[in-house]
Amino acid sequence: MTSKWTLSSPVLSKSQAFSASGQPAQQQSSPQYVPWDPSGQQQYAQQQPYAQPTNGQPPYGQPIYGQPTYGQPMYGQPPNGQQYAPPPQAGFQQPPTQSWQAPAQPPTSRGVMTLDDVLTKTLITLGSTIVVAVLTGWLTWTMNLPMGGVFTVGTLCMLATVIFALVAGARRKIGPVTAIIFAVLEGVFLGAYSVIFEASYPGIVVQTVMATMVAAALTLIAFRSGKFRLSTKVRKVVMIAIMAYAVTALLNLFLALLGVNLGLFPGPSGSVSIWAWLLVAVGAVLAVLSLLDDFQYIEQGIANRAPASESWRAAYGLTVTLVWLYINLLRLISYIRR
Repeated sequence: MTSKWTLSSPVLSKSQAFSASGQPAQQQSSPQYVPWDPSGQQQYAQQQPYAQPTNGQPPYGQPIYGQPTYGQPMYGQPPNGQQYAPPPQAGFQQPPTQSWQAPAQPPTSRGVMTLDDVLTKTLITLGSTIVVAVLTGWLTWTMNLPMGGVFTVGTLCMLATVIFALVAGARRKIGPVTAIIFAVLEGVFLGAYSVIFEASYPGIVVQTVMATMVAAALTLIAFRSGKFRLSTKVRKVVMIAIMAYAVTALLNLFLALLGVNLGLFPGPSGSVSIWAWLLVAVGAVLAVLSLLDDFQYIEQGIANRAPASESWRAAYGLTVTLVWLYINLLRLISYIRR
């Protein structure tokens, strides 16, 4: 506005950017603008304009030309304390700035099935079975209990474990109480049968324990190699074969109570038929395959992050399988020594 209106701001009038010629405005006296007079006459103040320089000095509160005002940056400096990054050099690209991120926390294993949990619970169930079995054998020897009564108690506990296994298999969840009760029943059955066979074949218990440990270790090594896995069809066949084997054993026991001896599962004494050899061999093979299936179940449960309660089911399954493997090897070694 150069014709009628005069800039009244002393800051803008002193700025190079607002001067008409692009040069800094000269320090000259200019009339101060007063509001428009309705009578048509313009009045100018006769007094010295406000904030005009005096004796070559800038007015009060105005900076000398070329000096920045308070809070304003100097020419070529970024405002508000910001800093301009230097341009990247030729042929070099600056990597993008990455914000710091906290390291990812590993997923918690609380509430899920883990290998340590399975091993711990297996030690509890299998350890309880072994302790009860040793206690049963010790009481039998020290109290000189009749072998007939020991055999009856062992048979009843064996039937209880079979029924218990069917009920536990139908349940959706197996807790510690169920596993411990089963372990105690298994221990009485295991101890009673071991004492009976030990009385006929001294040292057979130690031989059977060593054979069971070797068989279990070899099965675990074969499983860890990754070359031995049971397919879905094979697992179904093994399950059907185990059920058929259990039905055959129960039928033989029921007929033996009625006085009918089929010779399928002979006792510590007596002759061994070809069917007895066949059944004990099939039972040992099924026990090894069942142990392999238990390892596979544990592996899949850990990979699928199954609930922690499934650890008790896995420990229960391992205990059942190892006891069944022990009984079959006990019979097999007695057949060989016979």
